[in-house]
Amino acid sequence: MKISELTQRTGVPKQTIHYYIREGVLRKPRKTGKNTADYNEGYVEQIKIIKALQDNYFLPLSVIKKILKQLKKLSTSEKSAFYLLSDYFRPLDRLVTTEITGRETFRKVTGLGRQYLDMYEKWGVITPEERDGDLVYSQDDVIIGKLIVNMDQLGFGPKDGTDPEDLRRIADFVRGYVVDTQKAYYEPQIKPLSSEDFLNRGSKFTEVMSLFFYHLYRKLFRENYARLRKSIEKDTSSPREESPSKTQP
Repeated sequence: MKISELTQRTGVPKQTIHYYIREGVLRKPRKTGKNTADYNEGYVEQIKIIKALQDNYFLPLSVIKKILKQLKKLSTSEKSAFYLLSDYFRPLDRLVTTEITGRETFRKVTGLGRQYLDMYEKWGVITPEERDGDLVYSQDDVIIGKLIVNMDQLGFGPKDGTDPEDLRRIADFVRGYVVDTQKAYYEPQIKPLSSEDFLNRGSKFTEVMSLFFYHLYRKLFRENYARLRKSIEKDTSSPREESPSKTQP
């Protein structure tokens, strides 16, 4: 494709693309003429990554260049995971908390269908707060809504045979764990609950446990998936036993 199409598809000006090439973040394209060059599909993906890392993580091009170099070493599945996580772990989201007011606005932002929003609210997976007659959704609710839609897009939604109540059971388990933890560790210290030091430690503990759940699930899933693949490969590589032929009497 020509650079005009590349700028249209990425939303990045031609001057910026040329700057990326001069800085060595993008490789030089194949020349097709004195003043023309051909850009393949890989440039679209790389430019989008560069812009995402700049806009979401405020990284300099020197660091982005190193990240792109490492990305080349990753498998397709690892790259996909990197792109997905880049959208959800943005530092700015931690500093600027965004709330959504109204169910229709929430559905528009997340892409979640009306019947599923009703269902997940009923189950306590998504829990808006009512203020002045309006439903207000927290940033966490918005992220959860988007993640549910991502699951469906990846082929793990109700239409693919996945039971939506799995998320209800997970939410019930985590909610029970949170309640038990607060009873065990917070309620005995009810007096210092309002102290700044206790609030700071409690806030950090929340993030630590959130990361613990994330990495524990990720670790256990990978371990079990590896065992499953080995089992399948073993079954397919094992010679099949032939059934004994029947002899005529």
